[in-house]
Amino acid sequence: MPALTGKTAIVTGASSGIGHAIAASFLAEGATVFGLCRTIGRLPPGVTPISCDLRNPDRIAHAFEIFDAAAPQLDILVNNAGLAYLSRITDGKAAEWDEMWEVNVRALGLCCQHALPRFPATGGRIINLSSLSGHRVPPTGGFYAPTKFAVRALTDALRNELKLAGAPHQVATVSPGFVDTPLVDNYFRGRESELGAMKESMRMLDPGDIARAVLHIAGAPAHVEVGDIVLRSADQKV
Repeated sequence: MPALTGKTAIVTGASSGIGHAIAASFLAEGATVFGLCRTIGRLPPGVTPISCDLRNPDRIAHAFEIFDAAAPQLDILVNNAGLAYLSRITDGKAAEWDEMWEVNVRALGLCCQHALPRFPATGGRIINLSSLSGHRVPPTGGFYAPTKFAVRALTDALRNELKLAGAPHQVATVSPGFVDTPLVDNYFRGRESELGAMKESMRMLDPGDIARAVLHIAGAPAHVEVGDIVLRSADQKV
């Protein structure tokens, strides 16, 4: 029997890259999948679209209300949506900082908040996509790296709150290194030659590599709680 038969999942940012691969892998393992994203026309076939601008808290709340009309409960939330701008601390634009914080951190926290009361009494799972940049700050980390450190801190804070409350829900993070996705292309905008040289020097991770790690967490037995999976290309040095 497929690992996620009978489970219902929400995946944010499911229209491209890692989120697209996660949603497709969940479908293949028998789950009913809802995709929260702004570009709903690019979702994997079989994913139920819910249009949502994650920068807007009211739109997030409304998206979960739409979910309620279509599904009796939620079993898995994957907070995958994220933005990455090369925006330095010394001269970065406040608007880019705001947008990364709103999507990478605040929206993630709000989606967790909305998911919890929709989980079954036996327990649900939240999987947050962080980054290797949430474990160490690369020279070009800028404001992006602090948002990913915040994802790890938010995940730990939520785990502690759930334990203190005696709740059966579990929360984990997956922290990849460089993955060949549109997010990386956007991060290297204006530095395309640098990105090209990096792709020649190493094989980046594929979105499917990350999807398999997420699926491992989502399909693990109830007594197995995964904290954080860190993965990078074998060619990536730091």
